[in-house]
Amino acid sequence: MAQNARANNKNRTLARQRPSGWPVGSFESYNDAQAAVDMLADQDFPVDKLTIVGVDLMEVENVTGRLTWGKVLVSGALSGAWMGLFIGLIVGVFGESLIEPIIWAVSFGISFGIVMVAIPYALARGKRDFTSVSTIVAGRYDILCDPAVAPRARDQIAKMQAQNPTS
Repeated sequence: MAQNARANNKNRTLARQRPSGWPVGSFESYNDAQAAVDMLADQDFPVDKLTIVGVDLMEVENVTGRLTWGKVLVSGALSGAWMGLFIGLIVGVFGESLIEPIIWAVSFGISFGIVMVAIPYALARGKRDFTSVSTIVAGRYDILCDPAVAPRARDQIAKMQAQNPTS
């Protein structure tokens, strides 16, 4: 048990450090980099000596639609109803009646949900009348390797890329 805790602490520490090692491959997509590591694993390469690093990171915001008062109020009502249903079920299971707490909590949840989304939307005054989804993407994915085994990894990846030029 203590050994697992030490391993978890080591992994957390490594996650916060800047990656190091020699570059042994560069790929346009994460899937291509992952395939290269998988190929090395299939050849009994010590893959714990590898790191996949996303380089040239950028935030991409994809606009998914227009935001209107109707959409704002419906989304608030729905999220409030779900929360009210959850609370109503908990109260109902431990109380004398199941239906009454659910009806009360869902009604209150709808009202609360509408107010909680309407106020911020009104205060924004049309400055953000759209919905979107943001993601972080990389321009390329590099594989870094421990210098002791990097030449072997580099040669095997080069051989794989020569056999499959689309990677």
